[in-house]
Amino acid sequence: MKHIHFIVNPVSGSGNQPINQKFLKKFFDEENYVVIIKKSDYKKHAKILTKSSIAEGAHIIVACGGDGTINEVASCLVNTNIVLGIIPLGSGNGLASNLKIPKDIERATALIKTASVKKIDVGCVNEHYFFSNTGIGIDAQVIRHYENSNERKLISYLKSSLKALRCFKYKNKITVEVNGHTIQTYPFLVFVSNSNEMGYKISLTPMASLQDGLLDILIVSKMSRLKSPYFGLLILLKKPHLIKEAKCYQSKKVIIRQTNQSAYETQIDGEFFNIDGEAINISLLEKSLQVIF
Repeated sequence: MKHIHFIVNPVSGSGNQPINQKFLKKFFDEENYVVIIKKSDYKKHAKILTKSSIAEGAHIIVACGGDGTINEVASCLVNTNIVLGIIPLGSGNGLASNLKIPKDIERATALIKTASVKKIDVGCVNEHYFFSNTGIGIDAQVIRHYENSNERKLISYLKSSLKALRCFKYKNKITVEVNGHTIQTYPFLVFVSNSNEMGYKISLTPMASLQDGLLDILIVSKMSRLKSPYFGLLILLKKPHLIKEAKCYQSKKVIIRQTNQSAYETQIDGEFFNIDGEAINISLLEKSLQVIF
C-alpha cells in the first residue's frame, strides 16, 4: 500500500478547488493507496502538517497550493526518501510551471500516479530553503506590497510592482561575493535563482535549470527611475541582462553583506522575509529533493 498525503491550502488562488476524498478516489483506488487530506489554516501550518505526515509514514506528500505552500512542504522533504508531488493552486505557480506540471487540477493529480520521480537541486539562504528563487531589492519590495494587498491576481502583482518602484530607495550599500569576485553596489536587485521562472511566466534568469548544479545570479545596480520601465520591458522579453547595470553569474555559492547591521529584507519563493545576521549566505544542495513531474 502506498500512503499519499495531500497538504491543501484552501485559500490558494481562487479558493475554489475540488480536492476531497471523492475527487481523489477517481485516481487512487483503496486497494493500493491510503489517501490522507490535511488543510493548512495559516502561514507555516503546512510545515507542521508535513512533519506529522512524515512521522505517520507517508511515501508521497503532495503540496496543493501556490509557491509558498510548496516551499513549506518541500522544505521538510529535502535530503529524505519521501517524494514531493505538486498540484498548483496558486496565482503565480512558478515552480510548477518550470516543471511543466499542468494547472488543470485533474491532469496534475493524474501525474501523481503516472509521472516519474526525478531529483532537483535546492537552494539554501541561511537556514531557509528555496526551490525557485530568492532576492533582495525591488523584488522583495514587490512581494511585501503584494502580501499586503487583498488580491492574488496578476493585476495585484502589477499594482504592487508600480508601488514598489514609486517607493524604492537606494539606502544601503552591499557587497556581493561570487566566484572570487567582490561587487560593491547600491542594488536595484540581487536575484539568485534555481529555476527559470518566477511565476506568471515572468523570468529574470531564463537560462536557469533545476538540475544543472548551479545557481543563476543577476545583480542590477542603481539605475534612474526613467530607466526602470525599460528594464521592465527587458524582463518581459526575457532579456534583463541587456541593461548595462546588470551583471550575470553562475555559481554554487553567493555571500551578501550590507553596510549597516539592520535586517535584510528579502523574498524567498515569493514570500517576504526579514533575515537577521551579519551576512546572507546562499548555497546549492545538488539533487537533494525528489519530485514527481
